[in-house]
Amino acid sequence: MTEPRWLSESEQEVWRAYQTATKLVGESLDRQLQRDSGMPTTYYEILVALSEATGRELRMSELAEFTKSSRSRLSHAIARLEENGWVTRRSCPTDKRGAFASLTEDGMGVVRAAAPGHVNEVRTVLFDGLSTDQVKQLGEISAAIVAQASKGCPSDPCDE
Repeated sequence: MTEPRWLSESEQEVWRAYQTATKLVGESLDRQLQRDSGMPTTYYEILVALSEATGRELRMSELAEFTKSSRSRLSHAIARLEENGWVTRRSCPTDKRGAFASLTEDGMGVVRAAAPGHVNEVRTVLFDGLSTDQVKQLGEISAAIVAQASKGCPSDPCDE
């Protein structure tokens, strides 16, 4: 067994700062969406993905990839969104196991109503505290983290 590659003191500080920052930003965004729109961030992400898709429709597998959700978690969320009348689901005519999720007009209205408050909260908790250079650096760092964290991940999170 090989010895763990322990974090240096400076790496530990960065790790803890990263954890705190992502937790605080996530909690703030979730609170705002719950308070103003009555939904968790996960539901908003699904609605936004559908609102930006061609025809406001995506295969469930594509939606799972976009939201980084397992099949069961996404299916549960879609069921709740269907209950609210914001999404419909239909079977894929060429693949019996496949399904599509579509955004309804009511769902699009929910996205339009939620977006201004959400973007304001994103600006307040993330971008307003950063310089233009820091925003660029954050984008580059985030892309590098996504690339590294995605190594070895299944290409289809629905298979989880």
